[in-house]
Amino acid sequence: MKIAVVGATGMVGQVMLKVLEERNLPITELIPVASEKSVGKKVSYKGKEFSIVSMDTAISMKPEIAIFSAGGNTSLEYAPKFAEVGTVVIDNSSAWRMDPTKKLVVPEINASELTKEDKIIANPNCSTIQMVMVLNPLHKKYKIKRVIVSTYQSVSGTGKAAVDQLNAEIANAVNPGSVEVNAVYPYQIFKNALPQCDVFYTDDYTKEELKLMNEPKKIMGDDSLKITATAVRIPVQGGHSESVNVEFENEFDLAEVKEILANTPGVVLQDDVENKVYPMCFYSEGKDEVFVGRIRRDISQPNTLNCWIVADNLRKGAATNAVQIAEYLIANGLV
Repeated sequence: MKIAVVGATGMVGQVMLKVLEERNLPITELIPVASEKSVGKKVSYKGKEFSIVSMDTAISMKPEIAIFSAGGNTSLEYAPKFAEVGTVVIDNSSAWRMDPTKKLVVPEINASELTKEDKIIANPNCSTIQMVMVLNPLHKKYKIKRVIVSTYQSVSGTGKAAVDQLNAEIANAVNPGSVEVNAVYPYQIFKNALPQCDVFYTDDYTKEELKLMNEPKKIMGDDSLKITATAVRIPVQGGHSESVNVEFENEFDLAEVKEILANTPGVVLQDDVENKVYPMCFYSEGKDEVFVGRIRRDISQPNTLNCWIVADNLRKGAATNAVQIAEYLIANGLV
């Protein structure tokens, strides 16, 4: 079982290597791949050093699976080339997500749709994954009519340069001018909240907001879902948080909602307000589960629920979900 990790030197790529090691996939040969300027550099996996190879070299090695985290343009160019030699590509960019010929997969929800014919599989957006993990079991029980989501997203979702910007701004707050700030955001992020994640696009929504509005419909297999989103970047290094308002077609029992979520694989219920127990990005960092709490009835209208959803955006929001797809493919003989 040869597995390539494309974008192995990036933030998500590094977490992918870590998750692959933790989950102990039956890998006989690891193939780390990155840009030409990184070829020959080393990455660590299970205590050993592996040399980074180029795209063309990796393709010639015909790995069974290639997990991509190298940006949309790279995926559009190279994913089909890997697929041509028989490799199954699991792509973490937005390049293939809404392509009607490609599956958009959260393993706990729709991995059963995968077949041997699927050579390019899309990994959903980080914020989408944590939201649908909570929404899907509730949709099955009560049928969701409308969702209003506001996100509070960490800077690691933008990448290493954004983390560096935040840390430089924090350092300068203590010792002004001590660190050079290379800004990737249009404004300071320290002590700020930016109501812009990604670029502005259709109808003044950002690309991130449109992902949240469109991807759940495909994953949950229901185009009738009405979803609106506002995505905000906050000065937190890791972990995305979401305030989600869900209107159902059918009445629900609050205790039953909590029981359903408590028994959903991959979801952890943290909902004890008397003891101040609720999900926090500080707690979720480094974990694979999706945490949900602050579950309460919306008293302004019937059949409506409020909740708070938190997950590590680099793990379940990206690397772990991709590795889980690989695990499913291997376990079911699809590679």
